[in-house]
Amino acid sequence: MKKSLWFFGLACMFLSCSNSEDGSTTPPPSPPSQNNGNVIGSADVWVTTGNKTKLLSQQSSVAIYDNNATDYPSVSVDFSQQYQEIDGFGAALTGSSAYVISQMGASEKEALLKDLFSTDEGIGLSYLRLTIGASDFSLEDFTYNDLPVGSTDPNLEQFSIAEDEAHVIPVLQSILNYAPDIKILSSPWSAPAWMKDSGSLGGGSLDPQWYDTYADYFVKYINAYANHGISIAAVTPQNEPLHETAGYPTMGMTALEQASFIKNSLGPKFQEAGLNTKIIAYDHNFDQPSYPITVLGDEQASQYIDGSAFHAYAGDVSAMNQVHAAFPNKNLYFTEVSGGEWSTDFTSNLNWNMSNIFIGTTKNWSKNVLLWNLALNNNHGPANGGCTDCRGVVTVNSGGQVTKNVEYYSLAHFSKFVRPGAKRVSSSEFDNSLNLKNVAFVNTDGSKVLVVLNAGSITKNISVIVGDIKINYTVEANSVATIVWQ
Repeated sequence: MKKSLWFFGLACMFLSCSNSEDGSTTPPPSPPSQNNGNVIGSADVWVTTGNKTKLLSQQSSVAIYDNNATDYPSVSVDFSQQYQEIDGFGAALTGSSAYVISQMGASEKEALLKDLFSTDEGIGLSYLRLTIGASDFSLEDFTYNDLPVGSTDPNLEQFSIAEDEAHVIPVLQSILNYAPDIKILSSPWSAPAWMKDSGSLGGGSLDPQWYDTYADYFVKYINAYANHGISIAAVTPQNEPLHETAGYPTMGMTALEQASFIKNSLGPKFQEAGLNTKIIAYDHNFDQPSYPITVLGDEQASQYIDGSAFHAYAGDVSAMNQVHAAFPNKNLYFTEVSGGEWSTDFTSNLNWNMSNIFIGTTKNWSKNVLLWNLALNNNHGPANGGCTDCRGVVTVNSGGQVTKNVEYYSLAHFSKFVRPGAKRVSSSEFDNSLNLKNVAFVNTDGSKVLVVLNAGSITKNISVIVGDIKINYTVEANSVATIVWQ
């Protein structure tokens, strides 16, 4: 994860918040009366407000009417127009996150994992990201094939995932008790130093003579995890390939180098090994859509590539739509953004998160949304040379108490209600002056979900129009509401 000056330009990022929920079931004031017609059903609503008086609080159900006439600003939802399938929502189980969770008492750890991953008793996180080797959120620098300077291991005889077997894999196996079908995407921060032109984990590029060996390294990683009962659904060839630093494991990889590595080594090696693990290109910021467009534009590489992945530390989310327009048959993924102490206002963070990341990426074709660290301690770590003030989805203090941060509630409004296999559906936009945004989905069980953000300072009455029916709702100022109905 790259912490840059861009972080400090964000006026609207994330804040740690209280672990408490008010549990209120009192709805906001009812919209003024209009000719609504007959009540033919009801919808359930969950709300989080910027002032934290409601934190994923279920409200009283609202009526569904057989009349679509309205005087309110409205969003029209067409469930017959379906777009990308959703794979899930979650965060990264970094080495640091796994360590923090593993240090909790048994009952506290199980309570946290249930809260995060249970669909019935928690928020049902359904997607995780792992680091292949160390990142800037590990206990130390390592890869799975570290050797003395000057040594090589072309057959990877000394390959070992022992570092992951200490904390990451045990925590993952506990998570599988609550989410047995969870999807996992894995990304390396660096190849082993002996494979690089720099001879160091910090910076440098992969030496082409080791392309095939490094592809074998990926195959060994996937198979080693499979031996622990853990399936890796997808990999990216390199985390943030346009960022290099000596401060923690990083590796540069140009678009042409990535295309060459995929078409000549990684793709064929996966095929030869009979792996169905997806290869996802890029895995860096919105500001360089030319990178995935270049990689996908190489036909020999593209045949092995499922799609491309993005981070949100620079650029605009519309870049995802730009890549979709160029390659509509390739998938899109959102794989990283972090909150931190550079922004500490809950309201601003909630609004920014919803607008740009959750509504923004899914409206721009993303199949998933992944935040950075799932859990960190109250010192923003353990850190390994990178960001020193990043915030996890939850914070776990030395006594094992858990603070649910704004990232938790942002995730929950999607993960709990929009389940894997759901399809995003057509929903119209509100007038920009209203500060209202939305996105809609239909789940495989037929349940319908609309997430509405009111990023303005004024409470607003809205109508949701679906064919000949409607739902009226009053969206509180600076709040997000998830509306669910059959």
